[in-house]
Amino acid sequence: MKKTLNTYIKKRDFNKTPEPPGAKRNDENSNPIFVVQEHHASHLHYDFRLELDGVLKSWAIPKGPSMIPAEKRLAIEVEDHPIEYAQFHGTIPKGEYGAGEVYIWDKGTWQIEGDAHQGIKKGKLEFLLKGKKLKGHFLLIRMHSLQVDKKNNWLLIKKNET
Repeated sequence: MKKTLNTYIKKRDFNKTPEPPGAKRNDENSNPIFVVQEHHASHLHYDFRLELDGVLKSWAIPKGPSMIPAEKRLAIEVEDHPIEYAQFHGTIPKGEYGAGEVYIWDKGTWQIEGDAHQGIKKGKLEFLLKGKKLKGHFLLIRMHSLQVDKKNNWLLIKKNET
């Protein structure tokens, strides 16, 4: 699965925003990272990002991730972001895409259960998070519905640890 940063780059003016322009990482010896960024944009939400294929696969989670298995959280798939974005915190200037404050809420490593590419294709990712706040097994499940806006809506669910 080839990932590009074209959509990410087209949405930003790097002469005006401190966000990183990005370069794909190809360090196969390290554990893939995840980051959750608290984003105070037009609406408060949390950006959930998983490293895959040298970029960060990204979802916007309006209510933020939960460690409670009964709480399913809407996760709206957004454009891939560069690996360097995992370190980004600061202010995106007014008038720029995503304007507002960005804080790192949690970060760590993640481990896929099965094949990530097949999971994305089939709409079900199972993985283990090893962060400061988010720990344990989680699921991302694509919602199948007739959507006018064509957004890829998923659910982020904490699995019961038995």
